[in-house]
Amino acid sequence: MSSSSSCLFFTFILLLSLFSSSASPSNSTSETVPLRPQREIQKMKLIRKQLQKFNKPAIKTIHSSDGDTIDCVPSHHQPAFDHPLLQGQRPMDPPEMPIGYSQENESHENFQLWSLYGESCPEGTIPIRRTTEQDMLRASSVRRFGRKIRRVRRDSSSNGHEHAVGYVSGSQYYGAKASINVWTPRVISQYEFSLSQIWIIAGSFAGDLNTIEAGWQISPELYGDTNPRFFTYWTSDAYQATGCYNLLCSGFVQTNNRIAIGAAISPVSSYKGGQFDISLLIWKDPKHGHWWLQFGSGTLVGYWPVSLFTHLREHGNMVQFGGEIVNTRPGGSHTSTQMGSGHFAGEGFGKASYFRNLQMVDWDNTLIPISNLKVLADHPNCYDIRGGVNRVWGNFFYYGGPGKNSKCP
Repeated sequence: MSSSSSCLFFTFILLLSLFSSSASPSNSTSETVPLRPQREIQKMKLIRKQLQKFNKPAIKTIHSSDGDTIDCVPSHHQPAFDHPLLQGQRPMDPPEMPIGYSQENESHENFQLWSLYGESCPEGTIPIRRTTEQDMLRASSVRRFGRKIRRVRRDSSSNGHEHAVGYVSGSQYYGAKASINVWTPRVISQYEFSLSQIWIIAGSFAGDLNTIEAGWQISPELYGDTNPRFFTYWTSDAYQATGCYNLLCSGFVQTNNRIAIGAAISPVSSYKGGQFDISLLIWKDPKHGHWWLQFGSGTLVGYWPVSLFTHLREHGNMVQFGGEIVNTRPGGSHTSTQMGSGHFAGEGFGKASYFRNLQMVDWDNTLIPISNLKVLADHPNCYDIRGGVNRVWGNFFYYGGPGKNSKCP
């Protein structure tokens, strides 16, 4: 137990003993019992208020085999348009694709569990994963539901976050593209996660950090299960007051009626078996300045309006690709939560997870191969990374690991 936790614990015991000694047996029940229900009532009121913001009226509802409920919401009623800067707007038309983009040689396009049997939302609507009371009751903070821990640095392992990433910096970046191998790594705690994603970053790793993020993640706290799920994230103030996962706040504008952000991905890769990946492209529309997201082969998901950001109004100054986990140090030792496939990079194809065909978007909206890619694992005995280049995969790397092991106690 930490010193702060010990202090709080002993303070609580002291107060409890003082209260117990001062209250008579005849009136202690009437004085103490109502306190907890009152807190619970206030918490449930807050949860229901939040759910009204998250869950918009739907014209169709789809029940997925994994337990998700997908609501088909008119696109102009989606959460994005609750934002003060976006109120009254409607989704933008598709932007100009980056020069050099080709749909040829794309990987198998992954599907989502909710739509495997032909279900879809009507034109003019978007599919939104319904948030439930149970989702919010699992959260460590109801008020910060759907947000990351404040001030998580991307260049360190602060707050228990550990990374194995490839990155480029020192230039101006207008987008990035990669194919990301999808696995089901083990996550041992409700308050840990494992993800693999692309980051577009601008500003400093202080209070003014801007990020745009997309990839797949396993987060028992957020979703209540251990399925890999397609996700997005954004912040304009280093994860303090702005931004969120998926559509859990106003910001990201979805334009697609076939992809549900936050829904489970299927199929997934298996050790020495079939390998599956998702292709993600993020780029800045040169005409309007918005940051667009494409999933798979030619499927536009939507965009982050440029007005959400400060530094990213112009361009990014760093791009990162790779994995991240949270290590809560259960029992005082390193977590056994896995990154990627749960195997080290040296095991290679079919065993270790990969990112391939790493590209960036240049100032003139041209998609070009990444150059000068650097790789970094902040705990290489727990999770590592190895880069390479070849004619088929271009720039690529393998990454990941098992977490706790004999060299990572």
